[in-house]
Amino acid sequence: MIDVLDLTKRYAHNTVVAGLSFTVRAGAVTGFLGPNGAGKSTTMRMMVGLTRPDAGSVRIGGRAYHELRYPARHVGALLETSVPHRSLTAARHLQWVAQANRIERRRVGEVLEMVGLTDAARKRTGAFSLGMGQRLGLATALLGDPSVLVLDEPVNGLDAEGIRWLRELLRTMAAEGRTVLVSSHLMTEMSMVADHLIVIHRGQLIADTSMSDFIDRHATTYVRVRTPDPGLLGRELEGRGAALALATDGALEVRGVPAGEISRLAAANGLPLDELSTHKGSLEETFLGLVGKGERNTGV
Repeated sequence: MIDVLDLTKRYAHNTVVAGLSFTVRAGAVTGFLGPNGAGKSTTMRMMVGLTRPDAGSVRIGGRAYHELRYPARHVGALLETSVPHRSLTAARHLQWVAQANRIERRRVGEVLEMVGLTDAARKRTGAFSLGMGQRLGLATALLGDPSVLVLDEPVNGLDAEGIRWLRELLRTMAAEGRTVLVSSHLMTEMSMVADHLIVIHRGQLIADTSMSDFIDRHATTYVRVRTPDPGLLGRELEGRGAALALATDGALEVRGVPAGEISRLAAANGLPLDELSTHKGSLEETFLGLVGKGERNTGV
């Protein structure tokens, strides 16, 4: 479990994180969302002791990160700044981390195989592609078989196979009772892996809820309609206060009027319906709508 309490970080006159509090619970994949500049990376750096907060605290399993004698055995972290020395081979880098944390040497081979880098074990990391470097970062995070994972944009550089592997890994680790916190700007991927969401904006918490509740509470519902005469139906709907949008396939996307009323209206006008279906906004649409609402409320 990760407990964040009243966390604050300022740079000069800019407050990046402002009194932020939340808990990341074990047994679930928690997605950490926010627009660029929201304070996600700074918060994650404070979790693992790379940035000192101006106020507040972070506890991992009840202890601050600096209190962990062998941190890699408790917390596996992948941050955008986690870059190994370019002259080291992949195996040597992992051996160094293992030795510093008193992790058995055999674990190096296990994690290299786990992330698909066995054949690149003796290759210098300076020659790695972005995807290979990301896999090595994940191997480093997994090296101590930690109970807590803190991963910042872990799918960067991974191909489709790698993304699928990572998704399955995170779900497996959560099912084993571990604490998994993942940030990503890829909303489709987040919607496929996260059970819970923590959303921040301007360094403040704006949502802490399950994925399903987040969509139910904040998503915009609309009705897709296809008919031979969308113009006539559209005029009738606008007369009832509906908001309309024309999809690329010619269907109407109707907001503000439920499907049942649309069906009755079409029948009254003798219009056949080729499609009538209710849809709920995606995670991306919901997230952008919520953040946009926050911008408007602050006058930006």
